[in-house]
Amino acid sequence: MRLQILGSAGAEFPGFNPPAFLIDDQLLLDAGTIGAVLNEEEQWKIRDIFVTHSHLDHIRSIPALADNIIMKNLKHTVKVHSTHEVITALRDHLFNGIIWPDFTSLPNEEDPVISYAIIEPYKKYVLKGYTVDAIPVNHTVPAVGYRVKSGGKTIVYTGDTGPTEEIWKYCSGADALIVEVSFPNNMENLAQITKHLTSSMLVDELGKITSLPKRILITHPKPQYYDIIRREIECLGIDGIELLHDGSVYEI
Repeated sequence: MRLQILGSAGAEFPGFNPPAFLIDDQLLLDAGTIGAVLNEEEQWKIRDIFVTHSHLDHIRSIPALADNIIMKNLKHTVKVHSTHEVITALRDHLFNGIIWPDFTSLPNEEDPVISYAIIEPYKKYVLKGYTVDAIPVNHTVPAVGYRVKSGGKTIVYTGDTGPTEEIWKYCSGADALIVEVSFPNNMENLAQITKHLTSSMLVDELGKITSLPKRILITHPKPQYYDIIRREIECLGIDGIELLHDGSVYEI
């Protein structure tokens, strides 16, 4: 699997884009960043988006992608997969004809630009050579992480989470784990309140995994603390761990 880091920050600053992870040019995990880094041809290859939760930094580029598609007059449907709570939030609060047009009925209901697919946690979904599982995580709104398998390779993405339990059962021996660390260690109180992780909290979470993944890719750092978090990650002394930066590409 080819993993392209479109965005991996916990806020937006020059050089720091919100989370979006593109697998094999076609399957997107979260959609904080699309059009800011992908050209037209690259955008048109995206067919499926799996959203972890409804916070703006994880969905904000879907409206622009939909607008780009319809302006090109393409017969092209992007399927947005997520839980009932997330799909309801998108329908009621984003693609509602007020904040943004309802692209599930544009240009027409037979061939819409956007369609929704409600997923259920712990249920296996198979599409286009990928097997995807959604696993609940612990955040301030209903949220899931995803395990994606293809060609004998496995990527697990937690999305945003504080201390949690279930998703670690799906990580043992994975080829790559994309996991968040939003705050430096001296901001643990804020991390607990907002249900995020620090480096020291991550160590406790990784201790719940039977066999650590080959790569541990850290996402969602607040840009203001990027260098501090990077140093704290390096000090953990864990093999295969690194803090992501936008534009990186991995062959998993």
